[in-house]
Amino acid sequence: MKYLFTKSSIITLCIFACFLCFSCSENDKQENNEPILLVGDKQLTNGMLYRAIPNHLSDEDSVFFAQDYINRWIRSELLLRKAELNLTPEEKDVETLLDEYRRSLLVHQYQQKLLEQKFSPFITGSEISQCYDEMVDNFKLTDPIIKGVFVIVPKTAPNIETLKKLYRSDKQEDMVKLEAYCFQNSKKYEVFFDHWLPMKEINNKLPEPIARTEQFIRYNKHYETSDSLFHYFLAIKEFKLSAELAPMDYVEEKIKAILLNKKRMAFIKQIESDLYEEALKDKSLKFY
Repeated sequence: MKYLFTKSSIITLCIFACFLCFSCSENDKQENNEPILLVGDKQLTNGMLYRAIPNHLSDEDSVFFAQDYINRWIRSELLLRKAELNLTPEEKDVETLLDEYRRSLLVHQYQQKLLEQKFSPFITGSEISQCYDEMVDNFKLTDPIIKGVFVIVPKTAPNIETLKKLYRSDKQEDMVKLEAYCFQNSKKYEVFFDHWLPMKEINNKLPEPIARTEQFIRYNKHYETSDSLFHYFLAIKEFKLSAELAPMDYVEEKIKAILLNKKRMAFIKQIESDLYEEALKDKSLKFY
């Protein structure tokens, strides 16, 4: 038997099904086995639909949800019906796969529970330093990075000449003045003397990216440009070029992630080893 369902027929079914659901008591809604539609010998009932609809939805949203649910149910059942007809008995034998999936899922959930309860993710500075030294060839830069100052101000901002002097300065008192100025006037203001930023991150914020970026930052300390609305000012205090070794503080989070993963793996292996020894000791593991 072939079933064709148009969008209008599904909407009609949804409205009818939702009406039946809303007109019944809570218990009746759950147990209502009145069929809505049939695909082969599989039927979708009002109770099945009601249990699928979230409680917090409005009547209108419930109709839309029901429409989508019915449509997905039809498609799923039609595909399953075709699969049952066209796959070999060996291809349809999924018991082993389901058992393996269940085993893997339970083991994973137990491992996650142990990690939450007993695993300490503390990583020391010496561990970070050691990992950096051991994996130094993995920490080459693919893009240049810089430390410096980046300011965006509207073209209507006052005292632009003063701003030009302040953002170029290395004096602490000028940085304080720059911060006060930018707090009042800037669209964006960032002093990043204590951390590195990829140069491409700055380029993405400029009206047009700086051409031949590496050559520019090698020979220039300051950059100024404008568009129709804003002035842009960049001061480069330090830089590292692509292919150079990344500073440790720039890759510290990456190193922490590597160490954390290693510690997780070591923790799980230790749990497995402890369980093995425990099973031998209490004789729940026996070799014949």
